[in-house]
Formats: sequence, structure tokens, C-alpha cells
Amino acid sequence: MTAPFRNVDGSPDDPVDTWPYEALVAVMDRGLVSDWQPIFAEIRRFPWGDVARRLERYLSYRDPDPITTLFKLALNSARDEADRTDKAEVARRVHEAVTRSGLTKAAFADLVGTSASRLSTYLKGTVTPSASLLLRIERTAADLQQPETPHAT
Repeated sequence: MTAPFRNVDGSPDDPVDTWPYEALVAVMDRGLVSDWQPIFAEIRRFPWGDVARRLERYLSYRDPDPITTLFKLALNSARDEADRTDKAEVARRVHEAVTRSGLTKAAFADLVGTSASRLSTYLKGTVTPSASLLLRIERTAADLQQPETPHAT
């Protein structure tokens, strides 16, 4: 690393999430692209984590320049990618639930209290269902797979 830490406890070889705030700022200000790679990796790993929040705080008051722009782009890109991944996972779970149910999409949508067209948007990932609706979708699919037990009379 070409940007050694000054006047802080820690080493550039330590994990980024253990770096003091001043070390993070020093690497951004005095480091080279190779020095920034661990920061970029950490914000891709945890786009809303501690390092990303500290970076965001610093960028909020730093004067705009090419480095600021680069780090803002990296942070926004990491968060956008995390959102896309999460939406794809929700769409996958909805699709799995509909498939497991054995019902048509329209019948399944009706059973969980939504329209077939809205269910279609969930399946495509263009719209994300609320947390409670996602749970209802998964619970309904699971309940439909359970064999009915005869009631004692």
C-alpha cells in the first residue's frame, strides 16, 4: 500500500472495516487506485455497512472532485447491484411458491389476495411485494403442499 496510515492505530493490511475513520479518509485522499480496491470490495460486500456509511459521511462534506465522483459512483453502483440482487431473489421466491402450489397463476393470485397482473409483476421482479404479502405467498404455497388430515368426528 502506498498510502500508509499516519497518527492512527491500525495498518493498511488490516481489514477495511477495522480502519479508523481517519485512515479511511487518508487512503481516499492520498492513496492510489490499488489502495482503494479494499474499500471498493468492502462497499460491494456491505453497501449499507459501517464502511459505506463512513464513506458516505465523508463524501457529504468533501468538495466535489474526480475522486469524490468515483467513490460516489462506486457506492451507488454497489447499492444498485444489491437492490437488483434482492429483487431477483424475491422474484425467484414468488416463482417457486407459485410453482409449488400447483395452481394457475390466476388461481394462486386470487388465493393470496392479489390480481393476476400484479402477481405477474412480482414474478418478473419489476415490483416487489410487501414483506407481509411475500410471507403470505410462501405460507400459502407451503399450506397447499400439506396433505389434508381427516378431522375426527
